Amino acid sequence: MSPSRAAETAAALLLAVALLLLTACGSRLPERAFEPRPTARPSGGEPLRVGIITSATSPVGGQALTGPRDGARAYFDALNARGGLDGRRIQVETCDDGGSGVGNNTCVHRLVDERRVFALVATTALDYAGAPLVARAGVPDIGGQPLTPAYDTYPHLYGIYGSSAPRTGTEPGWGGVLYGGTEVYRWFAREQGARTAAVVSYNQAASAAYARLVTRGLRAEGYRVVEETVDFALPNFRAVAADLRAQHVDVLFDAMDTHGNVRLCEAMETLGVRVAAKVTHVQNWSSSVTRDYARAPGCRNALWATGASRNHQDTGHPAVREFRAAMGGRPLSQWQLEGWAAAMWFTDAARSCLAGGGLTRACVERFVNRPEPYTARGLLLPVRYERLERPPATRNTCLSVARWQDGRGWVSRGEMTRNCANVPQLGYRP
Repeated sequence: MSPSRAAETAAALLLAVALLLLTACGSRLPERAFEPRPTARPSGGEPLRVGIITSATSPVGGQALTGPRDGARAYFDALNARGGLDGRRIQVETCDDGGSGVGNNTCVHRLVDERRVFALVATTALDYAGAPLVARAGVPDIGGQPLTPAYDTYPHLYGIYGSSAPRTGTEPGWGGVLYGGTEVYRWFAREQGARTAAVVSYNQAASAAYARLVTRGLRAEGYRVVEETVDFALPNFRAVAADLRAQHVDVLFDAMDTHGNVRLCEAMETLGVRVAAKVTHVQNWSSSVTRDYARAPGCRNALWATGASRNHQDTGHPAVREFRAAMGGRPLSQWQLEGWAAAMWFTDAARSCLAGGGLTRACVERFVNRPEPYTARGLLLPVRYERLERPPATRNTCLSVARWQDGRGWVSRGEMTRNCANVPQLGYRP
């Protein structure tokens, strides 16, 4: 997967988180830059400690950010049931940072300094304040969710979607600028014939900033864009819904939290407003759609999700079947699948080191930094880490796409490795 897609996904996720935080508070890089790091060499048959930091109890609400953790734990449980990593059990150490920077620093100290974990896996932190400490300690952080710019800033941190940024540890991206592609907008124009798009945002800084980025991308792909703004404290979603109908909108994008999306869909349902596609992102790509949009079945069946991992309902794929079997009868989400893929990525890296004669952090990072992209047995679009001096102007980027259909769930549209286009990269400051 292109790092540009990762940047755009991160922006969407960070926005939703920021908006929810505002509600809760009453108002939503080269290694030589750091000191030499210690080399951890696990010895004997002792369990190999791996840490998972998650903002489990946070202002976002219970279970909102726990999917990657649960998927990674399921993978390690299944691995241990098969005998572990070449006979060594993986001992998972979890830490809930509470969604705060202080809590995140506490988790980093606990796992890195006290528990001496070999690596972090599937980090999902609302405020990754401890990222500089992880980088200075030289602890590999494999397959984290980029809710903040940390994975485009620091060495030794490897988000689930890859990066081309220098990652010197000073500022994110290139001079503080990250880049996002227009592949989502290109796909809906090409495959669904969409020509008029609406972007709905709050009159709040973070929401408005992300809406501007979406609007730029849509216009770059030739859309007529209808910009809708609602009051954050007293949103009038009925007025927005009525204007969507008047403007003959084909596809709807937003810069709002899940609660706002649901209320907008309910207003659309009340007024009988229909669009060809209501586009959401990977965080909402889950089986909770039926419950969340219970009062808006028309809007629910217009929901589309885009991302960089294979649909967790693609049971024709062997790696998806393995994931689903390990998860048992639990409700499933795309974030769980990506957590599973993160744990697989770490395990494959560690196994390659054991085959080569020694498991060290440096060896694990050599695997992650290799030129060959990683796909987690086809669960991920190709992930690559590279350090480019200048950001690319365009990239050939692929896309995983699914549509919700009552009675069938999330139905994939096209093979993700062929949903590709060469698209421009637009810069933005996180």
